[in-house]
Amino acid sequence: MSHTPVLEDGGEGMDGRPLAEGSDTPAGATATSRRAAPDGDSAGPPSSTEHAGPIDAVTRVLRAARRYGVWALPWASERWRRSLQLRVATTTLAVSTVVVAVVGVLLVNTITARILDAKQAAASAETRNGLRIAERQLSVVVSSSDPDNLRTTLFALTEDLAGRGTNAGLFSIAVVSEAEERQTWYSGDVQPVSIPDELRRSVDHGQLAYQYSQIVFNDGRASKGLIVGTPVPAPAGSFRLFYMFPLQAEERTIVLVRQTVALTGILLVLLLGGIAALVTRQVVRPVRAAAQIAERFAGGRFEQRMHVHGKDELAMLASAFNGMADSLQRQIRKLEDLSRLQRRFTSDVSHELRTPLTTVRMAADVLYYSSRADFPPEVARSAELLQNELDRFEALLVDLLEISRYDARVAVLEAEPVDLRPLVRGVVEATTAIADQQGSMVMVDLPDEPVIADVDARRVERILRNLLVNAIEHGEGRPVEVRLLGNAEAAAVTVRDHGVGLRPGEAGLVFDRFWRADPSRDRRTGGTGLGLAISLEDARLHGGWLHAWGRPGQGAQFRLTLPVRSAAPLVSSPLPIEPDNAIQPRLAGRPALGRDGG
Repeated sequence: MSHTPVLEDGGEGMDGRPLAEGSDTPAGATATSRRAAPDGDSAGPPSSTEHAGPIDAVTRVLRAARRYGVWALPWASERWRRSLQLRVATTTLAVSTVVVAVVGVLLVNTITARILDAKQAAASAETRNGLRIAERQLSVVVSSSDPDNLRTTLFALTEDLAGRGTNAGLFSIAVVSEAEERQTWYSGDVQPVSIPDELRRSVDHGQLAYQYSQIVFNDGRASKGLIVGTPVPAPAGSFRLFYMFPLQAEERTIVLVRQTVALTGILLVLLLGGIAALVTRQVVRPVRAAAQIAERFAGGRFEQRMHVHGKDELAMLASAFNGMADSLQRQIRKLEDLSRLQRRFTSDVSHELRTPLTTVRMAADVLYYSSRADFPPEVARSAELLQNELDRFEALLVDLLEISRYDARVAVLEAEPVDLRPLVRGVVEATTAIADQQGSMVMVDLPDEPVIADVDARRVERILRNLLVNAIEHGEGRPVEVRLLGNAEAAAVTVRDHGVGLRPGEAGLVFDRFWRADPSRDRRTGGTGLGLAISLEDARLHGGWLHAWGRPGQGAQFRLTLPVRSAAPLVSSPLPIEPDNAIQPRLAGRPALGRDGG
């Protein structure tokens, strides 16, 4: 290692060429190659050209992210909501990443601190050892009056101290002489500017001090280093001894530790994520299988069961699910058997009652039409009541037969293009007598243009008749409004009354068979209790809708919606289900009576 004294305030080098403070080493000086620390380079400010590449790259990345985020974000959001395995694995990755990052930072900081502490201890020990050697060698120079002897001694001291091999690693020496006009002798290819002014002032106060700073080499390189200085008392004057320890080896060690910790952390996070995904998959797979089997079970495949493996909690879940499925299957089969028995009983009873009813009808007609005038008043009244009840019983029997056809799924739709306006007029005219009897006026709103739809005229007429009769009977003598409207996709008819209305929740019950709003009330209107149920089945047979709306004290409105083309799906109705003049309910009000179902 070469040793070249440098004048701090200007002077000349060993070869006689002048050298100012901060100047480069004269030609021929030895320069040792060092690796600059990644966080210790003393480079100038980067130019705008150097920033252009990273900025353009970041801009391209942001544009690509914005372009792909349009479809990626909804897809990822849907996957996040639908996948429990993804949520668990992602959460595990996020939490483990934070934990590993915190532990890794603490670990790297601890190792870095230990490495620097060890370097500092070794550097301090080496400086104290050099101080003893310098005191011993400078003690032979009693006076500074002999400059040549002093310079020779300082040069020999610098060479001796720089040539010692110690545990502190590579270092450079700088000896500053106050007696020789602050001349500096140094070893290696470092520049005097490497010694910070703050450290010089600390040493000038007569204490050993150290500082982490940049070590600048003669070739322009800079490296992070540890600089230790101490005063050297001597008879010939005041001297300062500085040790400059480059931290390149320590930095390489720290970088290696960081890379190792980072790689280990990444592998650990990926391993934890994989373990979480694997464990979650073992839990989620039986749940998914149960969901799929439940969907098939709901679709009518009652023989589906889960596979039971082992005796753990998931096996218990599968066994419980299979037991529930067995119980449901037995109950469903029992209900199906009861339903088939009920439908068969209704059909058989309806058919079996046809013959005796025909006989009774013939006898009642003879009594009512031929001999009633000859009967006493009470007998004549009995014959009239018999005739009325037979009419109602016959209507009930017809409805039961129609319901049995729907239950047996043998009802046939005979659809053909029909203008609905004459159908509505015919039904209104047919119920005029009932409306007059109840004191209600039926108001009809029909469009001027034809409303043609593919319908079974007989069934649509039955639906409208049931709705209109039901509105008249429950309208309490108030007007009944019938409205027809159609568009290119659907045709709708609404029947509105202003009677007792419907309580909340009853709009979905009025289509049940034999349903009554108040079971304790007698059926005074003469309905069979099956009219609205049959009307709903007729509407469904057309692929249409039959909805009900009602509010206590404001009456009710029924809406029939039919597709214009047979079997075409319905999307919307031309008429709203809630009337435009409906009054919004108040928080508290007087309860009103309900209405029966047909």
